[in-house]
Amino acid sequence: MTADVCIVGAGFTGLWTAYYLKRAAPHLRIVVLEQRFAGYGASGRNGGWLTNAITGGREQYVAGHGREAVAAFQAAMNATVDEVVRVASAEGIDADIRIGGEFTVAYNAPQQRRLEAAALAEGAWAGTDVRLLDAGEATARINVAGTTGAMWHPHCARVHPAKLVAGLARVVEALGVELYEDTAVTEILPRHAVTARGTVTADVVVRATEGFTAALPGLHRAWLPMNSSLIATAPLPDSAWADIRWQGGEVLGDMAHAYMYAQRTADGRIAIGGRGVPYRFGSRTDSDGATQAATVAQLREVLHRFFPSTADVAIEHVWSGVLGVPRDWAATVGLDRAAGLAWAGGYVGTGVTATNLAGRTLTDLILGHDTELVALPWVGHRVRNWEVEPLRWIAVQSLYGAYRAADRAEQRGRVTTSPLASLADRVSGRGH
Repeated sequence: MTADVCIVGAGFTGLWTAYYLKRAAPHLRIVVLEQRFAGYGASGRNGGWLTNAITGGREQYVAGHGREAVAAFQAAMNATVDEVVRVASAEGIDADIRIGGEFTVAYNAPQQRRLEAAALAEGAWAGTDVRLLDAGEATARINVAGTTGAMWHPHCARVHPAKLVAGLARVVEALGVELYEDTAVTEILPRHAVTARGTVTADVVVRATEGFTAALPGLHRAWLPMNSSLIATAPLPDSAWADIRWQGGEVLGDMAHAYMYAQRTADGRIAIGGRGVPYRFGSRTDSDGATQAATVAQLREVLHRFFPSTADVAIEHVWSGVLGVPRDWAATVGLDRAAGLAWAGGYVGTGVTATNLAGRTLTDLILGHDTELVALPWVGHRVRNWEVEPLRWIAVQSLYGAYRAADRAEQRGRVTTSPLASLADRVSGRGH
């Protein structure tokens, strides 16, 4: 089979790229190859945060690109939140989207210090629009037990990720994009995508494989496949919501080192996630999203600690997904024109928004459009490979072990950030 553009992976990156390419150049033959079904990977299994975060943080780009370029990157991410909402509305995709901002809570002294430092750092950048809340203001919005303070910004929406990706797949097929599910790509070569059913030849092959990238030949150490796990409660009774509040559609995170993330769903549940078992030896990925009982217990404990009124509420859904983590924790978009190879990914969990920006950027790169997007700092960003095994398995296990130990110490009354966490931040090269 021949095509103008072949996209490997029918998650958010691949589908957004197909969408904008087909809108911009309807004559192109665009083929999307997917190993299972659209949204099978992290796109359909995440926490539903459509937020403006730059993967890995802004500061790492300042030295190489300057503050002005990084500010443009932040502005682009802010605008992308609105763009996803716009497209979903325009295309009739019902994904339970509600713009409520991002709410980050602290509940012990070290977390409160980190929260205040984070708010101060955010405030140094235009367009971040962070507001620091005291304990009373915070609990009036979301009543997390033991809250000492919180920060909030408006550039975030709650979404139902599986509904969004399924709707996007329907839209791109209606536009004439060819989507081939149950078609695993075994190798990506210059202008070729190899499958068991045959090889697709295209002017450009886009690698949009995110957490499954390590399974491809030559890319085993490129992006580490990290697991993220979630649980969802049954719909909460009105009495529980009267205690918890959480009426504004905010997504919820915390200042722990091994952080959590959550949303109040459109049908009145709490979906709450965390890293669980972060990494499997040899960059293996779980094919069916199985979640270990210990991970479920950890997330249930966080849920009940945050919201004691959920103690008798059943857990009805459990799932896990695999996301891609570069060695420097920075996402990337690029095109090697000579080889006919393009790529995007490495979002480290912030991909619901970043994938849309990546799709628009890839569209401009492929079509040769000289736009502001192709000049953003993540375009063409290169990163060294992860260490060989068993070093990377030991490193990841040690890092998250240190973060969890630090969190336990802080919960027991430690008044400053644990040196274990500070050491882990330095070793990881980014933070957590």
